[in-house]
Parts: sequence; structure tokens; C-alpha cells
Amino acid sequence: MPSSPTHPAPERRPDASALRPEPAERARTVATRAAATVCAPGVEGGRLLAHTVTRAGQVLLVVPADGDIASAVDKAPDQDLSALLMVSDHAPVPLRRPVRAQLWLSGWATPVRPEDQRAALLAFAETRPTEVLLDVGRTARLLRLDLAEVVLGEGGKGVDVSPQEFAAARPDLLAAVEADHLRHLAGAHADVVELLTARVPAEVVGPAGVVRPLGLDRFGFRLRVERPFGHTDVRVPFARPLTCAGQLGAAVGRLLCTARAARRS
Repeated sequence: MPSSPTHPAPERRPDASALRPEPAERARTVATRAAATVCAPGVEGGRLLAHTVTRAGQVLLVVPADGDIASAVDKAPDQDLSALLMVSDHAPVPLRRPVRAQLWLSGWATPVRPEDQRAALLAFAETRPTEVLLDVGRTARLLRLDLAEVVLGEGGKGVDVSPQEFAAARPDLLAAVEADHLRHLAGAHADVVELLTARVPAEVVGPAGVVRPLGLDRFGFRLRVERPFGHTDVRVPFARPLTCAGQLGAAVGRLLCTARAARRS
């Protein structure tokens, strides 16, 4: 009987395209951020009390009942107002350029019908529970934004995402806990940042580069290399994408073990 091989098979490195989220997933993640404003013809930077994208992919807005956007909707033909929702994704740790990404959602804003309002409020609360929902029907109004175009701006370029892909995608599974993890990493674990930096090619960091944590998602860490003139964003991926948030600790542990072993070799 032939003997079994004594050497393990070489590790299969995942394809580079599999080490980062697809644009639609990234767009849905950015959409979860609270920093947003809404614009419409004749209204720039209209006040927005809250926004969300429901699990079904519907974009909902809460605006002041006496505000410019609500007034513009009332004056629009059939209460169907061309509008643009702009969402900004800010890094939770100090950076020279803190905006990591921006999302532009354009379409038509219209009031949610009274008979649909209860279901819409429940769907809103499921993805973004907020006290302003209690004001809907009194000092606030609930609008839906029927999407025509989705554009994700990240890394100095814009990427078009179809409204259908945007609706079908889901936010990154670490989106709700990312900020706390990054703040803890930046404030209490300089040694971990150093190990992650060791996974970045030396020529990318350079002699004057300062590496800071930029992001964390199910695919791994993102780091920003800040230099006197400009910066570069890089990924340090996990061995494989996470499928649930509970896998994060083990994935980070394996990544750091690999970094330590590489540094000793």
C-alpha cells in the first residue's frame, strides 16, 4: 500500500479579488453610517433627522415636518421629488483625512402612505432604532427614496452600483462593532498595529510612513500609511472571510501568529 505524503500541501492563497467586499456590500455598509444630508432642486443640505436602508433594501428618511425637504415634497408634482441622499463614512480614529468613503443615493422622495407607515416604521427601527421615529406624524415626516442611481466614492474614485445589487446586498457583519474595535486597537495595542504593519511591504510604508488603523471588516484589517505628502490605504486580510462576528477573535489570533512567525523568519 502506498504511504501517505509526509509533507502538508502548500497553503492556497485566496485570489486577491476575494479579499475585499464587493462594491454593493461596501455601499450597504457605508449606508449604515449616521452622517448624512439630503439635497433636492432648490434645497441644498436639507435637514435630515435620520435615515436607514431596511433589510428589504428600501431607503427611508425622517425629515422635519416643517423643513425645506418636506415643503419641497408637498410642492412637487404628485409629491414625487427628485432628491439626493449623501452619506459619509468617517474613520473612528484620528486621521488627517477622516472621511473613508462617501455614498450618493439619488432617486425620488415621496411620503410613505398612511396605510404603509406602521410597517415602514417597524422596518426602520429594525435597522436603525432611534427616538425620532416617535415624532413621525407630529413634528417629523417619513419619506421613502426610490432609487435611480447609487454611487460609492472610495479611494479617490467613484463606482456605480445598480439599485438592484444595492438592495440585495447586506452590510458587513462587523459594521456595528468596527468603531469600538478600532478605537481599542489604536488606543491600547500599538504592538498589534506594529505586527499588522509587518504584513505591509516595506516599500509601501517607506522611511517616513506612519501606519494607523483605518478599517475592519469580515475580510480583514485596512491600514492607512500616512506620509508627509499623501497617504496609501492597504489591506491586511484574514486567511478567509468571516461568516459570523463570533469568528473575529480566532481570525485576528491566526493573523497575528502568522505575522509573528514571519517576523522571526
